[in-house]
Amino acid sequence: MIGFDYGTSNCAVGVMKNDQPKILSLGEHGRFTPSTLYAPSRDIISHWLYQRLPESSQAEFKAKRALPLQRSQNIIRELQLDGISPELSFGQTALNNYLDDPEEGYYIKSPKSFLGASGLVDAQINLFEDIVAAMMLNIKMLAEDAEQKDMTKTVIGRPINFQGLKGEESNRQAINVLTNAAKRVGFKDVEFQFEPVAAGFEYEASLSQETKVLVVDIGGGTTDCSMLLMGPEFRDSTDRSAHLLSHSGVRIGGNDFDIQLALKGIMPSLGMNSLLKTGKPMPVNSFNQAIAINNVNEQTEFYSQANRRFLAQLKRDAAEPDIFERLIKVHDQKLSYCLVNGAEQAKIALTEASKAKIALDEIDEQLGVEVSRGLMLESSSSQLKQISQMMSEAVTQAGCEPDVIFVTGGTAKSPVLNDYLSAQMPGIPLIIGDHFGSVTVGLARWAQRIFA
Repeated sequence: MIGFDYGTSNCAVGVMKNDQPKILSLGEHGRFTPSTLYAPSRDIISHWLYQRLPESSQAEFKAKRALPLQRSQNIIRELQLDGISPELSFGQTALNNYLDDPEEGYYIKSPKSFLGASGLVDAQINLFEDIVAAMMLNIKMLAEDAEQKDMTKTVIGRPINFQGLKGEESNRQAINVLTNAAKRVGFKDVEFQFEPVAAGFEYEASLSQETKVLVVDIGGGTTDCSMLLMGPEFRDSTDRSAHLLSHSGVRIGGNDFDIQLALKGIMPSLGMNSLLKTGKPMPVNSFNQAIAINNVNEQTEFYSQANRRFLAQLKRDAAEPDIFERLIKVHDQKLSYCLVNGAEQAKIALTEASKAKIALDEIDEQLGVEVSRGLMLESSSSQLKQISQMMSEAVTQAGCEPDVIFVTGGTAKSPVLNDYLSAQMPGIPLIIGDHFGSVTVGLARWAQRIFA
């Protein structure tokens, strides 16, 4: 039995050893593998998965994926003739393969962000299900290899609300995708737990008395808040509904901070704040679409041929066409993830330094920009306000003030974020948990509790 943190930014697996949680090492990835996948062609993902499924699942999968499996045969032959391996790659290796040649192959980061998206047709849902299943299977095999045992029971972390515009309908769609993928790769018992609640379970293990804890989990795609009544007398309970005083969540996470930093820090160098020959400001919609890597519809629009023609016209109308040409290069060479990755690395650097540089060699060898903590605060002001409102909403719903605020998630490392959150509820202690591991070990604790 495992706790499976299938996160927007990273994935991890936790188990219990002698009543203590342990995050497993996943081969070369270490304890945390970035939530990324790279395929030489999108059409071979289903084939890769089919080849590695348990025999009991293969016949059903083949019947449901007949068309993509048929297409994959021709694609694989073409790849082999070109000397290209048809293997998928995951984690940092997937990112490296994409950065080596962004124009080739199929790269996806944070597929969890898309699972609740509106307007998906069956073929898109099937593709996301196969992507999730491939990632889960890769991690499951690595975890089983580490432990030398089969893993058939799992608790998967979930946000309060997945990214999507249709509320509970989006949540159901996402949960169905995750459940189908998990069962397809061999998990027989699949349960879910809210990610902030799981993080709270880990903090609860350190408590010696009853405490009202406001958990703020800043994930890659969502930020969730739970007010929890916690303490040693509650730890062994398998029904915590009476102790969960309130929930709230917003579809804002670490990816959004990266995107906003890219928008404010990088896009001006690609012409965002420039003018047209008429003296009017340059339209900004294409700049937003270019870095909207967590929005499948916006990315589809940006990379459409119709938009390519629109960009060409904007270049003709631009007062500085050479600068605007850089945005066209983003389109032609599929550089969206490169730009946002540069902003993400700068965000991480700003944890230790007040300024950071973003090299834009993919756009122009001489091009680079400098960003600061001040710019990060400015660029993410709207997101920070929404997180503050979410915290206040959780407190209002609970009808009581927290004794402590427990913050977890990778973006929680940022001093910009910590200073902002501390100022929202002055006088209440702010405790920073394990930035990446709190949810994982909390899920492992809950798995032992409900499956034992």
